[in-house]
Amino acid sequence: MVPSKTGRLTFDPTIPNAGRIADYFLGGKDNFAADRAAAQIALALAPELPAMSREGRRFLGRAVRFLAESGIRQFIDIGCGLPTQGNVHEMVHAVAPDARVVYVDNDPMVVVHAQALLQDDLLTTVVEADARDPERLLSNPRLTGMIDLDRPVAVLLFSLLQDVTDDVLAMQIVTELQKAIAPGSYVALSHAVSDLRPETTAKLAALYQDRGSVTGPRRDNLRTKADVGRFFDGLTLVEPGLVYVPRWRPDGIALHRPDSVWVVGGVGRKE
Repeated sequence: MVPSKTGRLTFDPTIPNAGRIADYFLGGKDNFAADRAAAQIALALAPELPAMSREGRRFLGRAVRFLAESGIRQFIDIGCGLPTQGNVHEMVHAVAPDARVVYVDNDPMVVVHAQALLQDDLLTTVVEADARDPERLLSNPRLTGMIDLDRPVAVLLFSLLQDVTDDVLAMQIVTELQKAIAPGSYVALSHAVSDLRPETTAKLAALYQDRGSVTGPRRDNLRTKADVGRFFDGLTLVEPGLVYVPRWRPDGIALHRPDSVWVVGGVGRKE
């Protein structure tokens, strides 16, 4: 997405989009030539990216199941991306059929696809909003009509903050969301990090920035695991803490070595 003269994000299929690139890595068809071209260059740098995308989805599923089994009945998935196999509302409703789910994304293409998917689902909706303005996002009538922020809620930020290159803004997003949710709520997130493959992630960061896939001030590399850990300040991390995603409550034989998946994830509770 690119900002217009009014500051509003507009749709431009000639500029690659991180969400559509991820869709390509997962074998989806909702991507354009610019996305596929960027994806191919990224794959030349890091052939493990599709495996990382799959491990990220598996972590999402385990985290969502944990939250539903912990009694959470409200979910806000910010930066949800294009619908794919194993969507959050499907995983949540398998455990808690009465749970409410709100998807949020700033990509009109994502919103249109999600609305078509959810048109007959009374417990799930989609909101077009920008995570960089949490106050406006949380006051959207479609969200407030579904979610009661005075009751515990799970806020999901999967692969979102890595696309916000401004460290101050990224922390502001998390802090404002954390302030808005009730005690007993959770924040769950995943984030690619540079610790294991600094040279590769530096090249990928440059690629995504040069191609316009992410916006904001230029940075030389992805954040480190320690940097991501600061997003949980003020929250109590549930076991096993912030870890590489294959290590977060694995439910079977690992498909990939943890050291080949340079994405960390965790779930924090607001006390």
